[in-house]
Amino acid sequence: MRTSTSTAQDLGMPAIYLHLLADLLHNIGVDEKALLLRVGLDPHRLNCPDLRVSQAQASEFVTRAIIESGEPGLGIMLARELKMPLHGALGTAIMSSRTLEQALELMTRYLTLRAPNLHVTTRHSKGNACYRVTCDQDLGPLQGFIMDAMLFGCIFMGAQLTGSTVPGFRILRRGPEPAFFQRFRPTLPVPVEYGAIEDALLIPVSHLDMPIRFCDDQLAESSRIKCDEALRELTEDAGFACRVRRVIETSYPFPPKLARVAATLFVSERTLKRRLQEESASFQNLVDEVRLERARDLLTTTSMNLSQIADALGYADAANFTRAFKRWTGSSPSRYRNWARQPKAKPSPAAMAASV
Repeated sequence: MRTSTSTAQDLGMPAIYLHLLADLLHNIGVDEKALLLRVGLDPHRLNCPDLRVSQAQASEFVTRAIIESGEPGLGIMLARELKMPLHGALGTAIMSSRTLEQALELMTRYLTLRAPNLHVTTRHSKGNACYRVTCDQDLGPLQGFIMDAMLFGCIFMGAQLTGSTVPGFRILRRGPEPAFFQRFRPTLPVPVEYGAIEDALLIPVSHLDMPIRFCDDQLAESSRIKCDEALRELTEDAGFACRVRRVIETSYPFPPKLARVAATLFVSERTLKRRLQEESASFQNLVDEVRLERARDLLTTTSMNLSQIADALGYADAANFTRAFKRWTGSSPSRYRNWARQPKAKPSPAAMAASV
């Protein structure tokens, strides 16, 4: 039985996929930045490889993108743009596998890292390996988009891995064929069959031993270890505080108001405060944690002056930002920037703070 998005666990969606979708919208004439801002997402933050966007915001952005572009096939269009390195450690692990079967096994094992609500089960039947894809929640418009991106993306990523379209590859889709699909069918290199009883990839068993062009046993092993670590961290950080933090991390304007975050997560302000308190967290502390991370990043990777950084972090002026930064770290922003830009070896942050 599938659960609703409001009651199920929300592990978020990698922000990089929405960044890629925003680029697609730009290319077809949609003002992607204005659309992101209306949803409350910071366009400049989506390109951060480690950030995840709350499911609610991802769903709202995808829904509005389909409506404003008039293109229900955005998931298929996104599938064409999915390159293996975009998938982080999982993409690297898959690329460095020995065979197509090993690559598909890794996708099955670690799919939660990239598409948390999708699950893959495998069976062999009539000479084919069937990779059945299911969704454990009712995601609304986001569901069709993700399923399209996943299934059709496998076509193009399979060609990236092996150097050519996998012979005998087929896609099965549940339900009737949508009218828009006629525009895409001639451009797809494999048969797509609608009206099936399941959403699935079919691959002849005889082709599962196709070699991967980028095979690297050592890199494969280290990437699998990273996938295990990332999966553990993702599932451990599944509490309500983590969901709130995800909204804060990608919000525009920053910092977001408590009311806006509560509305995004479909809870009242009172419920948000209570649930955070149950996890020994507070909204303001989460905002400050994100502010500190952003401050450190801006101080070390940009030439923005303190007034510009203060403005980006939602402070009235540089003096207020400086006081807050000293309270967090024991160091002034300028001293931290100088320390961070020194060549190795550096003193520890604790030692630096003690010298202030």
